[in-house]
Amino acid sequence: MLAVARAVGLVGIEAFPVDVEVDMSRGLPSFIMVGLPDNSVRESRERVQAAIVNSGYVIPPKKLTVNLAPAGRKKEGPAFDLPIAVGLLAAGGFIPASRVEKFAFAGELALDGRIRPVRGMLPMASGLPPGLEGVFVPAENAQEAAISSPAPVIPAGSLQEVANWLQGAEGLFPEPSSLPVPEAPVYSVDFAEVHGQHQPRRALEIAAAGGHNMLMIGPPGAGKTMLAQRLPSILPPLSRIEAIETTKIHSVAGLLPEGVALVRERPFRAPHHTVSTPGLIGGGTHPRPGEVSLAHNGVLFLDELPEFNRNALEAMRQPMESCRVTVSRAVTSTDFPARFMLVAAMNPCPCGYLTHPGKACNCGASQVQRYLGKISGPLLDRIDIHLEVAPLSRGQLGPDAEPGEPSAPIRARVAAARSIQEERYRNLKDVFCNACMPPSLLRKHCAVDSSGRKLLDAAAARFGFSARAYYRALRVSRTIADLSGEDRVSSAHVAEAVQFRALERDYWV
Repeated sequence: MLAVARAVGLVGIEAFPVDVEVDMSRGLPSFIMVGLPDNSVRESRERVQAAIVNSGYVIPPKKLTVNLAPAGRKKEGPAFDLPIAVGLLAAGGFIPASRVEKFAFAGELALDGRIRPVRGMLPMASGLPPGLEGVFVPAENAQEAAISSPAPVIPAGSLQEVANWLQGAEGLFPEPSSLPVPEAPVYSVDFAEVHGQHQPRRALEIAAAGGHNMLMIGPPGAGKTMLAQRLPSILPPLSRIEAIETTKIHSVAGLLPEGVALVRERPFRAPHHTVSTPGLIGGGTHPRPGEVSLAHNGVLFLDELPEFNRNALEAMRQPMESCRVTVSRAVTSTDFPARFMLVAAMNPCPCGYLTHPGKACNCGASQVQRYLGKISGPLLDRIDIHLEVAPLSRGQLGPDAEPGEPSAPIRARVAAARSIQEERYRNLKDVFCNACMPPSLLRKHCAVDSSGRKLLDAAAARFGFSARAYYRALRVSRTIADLSGEDRVSSAHVAEAVQFRALERDYWV
């Protein structure tokens, strides 16, 4: 007898429908699985057979053939356990095959028949074929699946519950499909804890308002890491679309905390400098998202930038421009989104005290140049804001020091600037902020008066701006104007933007 159960496969974060075709026929007892299953899918034979027996069913000793169609696409992961088991029960006549075809199934089976949660449930649910009456998922994944599923989501705890329900018994109820828009998160850190550092605070506000990349240079203890850690607290809350995009990536990577169906905070990823190129960019035998994708819609913080593997840093250049990562393998190519703000921090020299006002640097000139030379010009060119962070004085560190402005009012100004940009780019795909503005729109949205143009041209000549650096300075000028609520970019906006590129010449030329 032939039975078909619906399932979903994943390539990266993109889902595709899979028909699990199960045939039970005469012949020597065997269990054959075809359709490009990987090792985790092949191992499901043992899990499925044990789960069926421990659920009270006995599969006849016949020839069992399972085909995962389409046969030309790789099938990965344990989520195929449940559809294979249901297909076997339908082929054996224990549950009606005509009813099974109206539903989809996803879940890993324990040997006793319990259904365990799986990774990537949200993107799998969004890829369900149309016309289904429902989808059975592990109870722990139900809320996650309900966010994007076009069919009713039915949470189940065991294979026995699914089989009984398909036979007409009661006991399982669909998960509500409507979830509220993500609430504004409550952050454990705040800019009020940052004393002094007025220029770095201003630079971070501009970076947050326009989605610009940023590099901070300063001696140890100047507050670079502290400033970067508080950047997410001034970013606008995730929209529903952004939250779903971010959740898809974290779900596939298996990083969703238990009980969390939707990511509500902008990601802040801070990998160690020993991270490999696949770990930073993504890849592996079975392509997985890297840190640049896990930071999608959030912040990627690279502390001690020169200590990172140079090949890994150079591999970031393409995602920083295209906001996507393409991982190519011999038989497949996988795309991961990677729209992130890069915030990097580094010392001015190997010992760290080249610019410290109270400590002497003991590095030679060649050591300093070799240290700074670890960061390539093309990568620096893609960083909009270059900032020197000076250490605080003793008076600014005491308990009686005046606290800084809290994150809430800064976040309000950033959100107002971002709303201006959303309205400006509402008809453009994949353009959400000034940092993503295509060159074709610079003339329209970044037009400056004659004095501003002369100032920018003079700065470009003096500091040796490349064409990319020139246009990035214009984009930063546009963001500063948005923060001021002004329609046109003035020479004052250009002057402030240019000062954030001047540091590049001081160190690398």
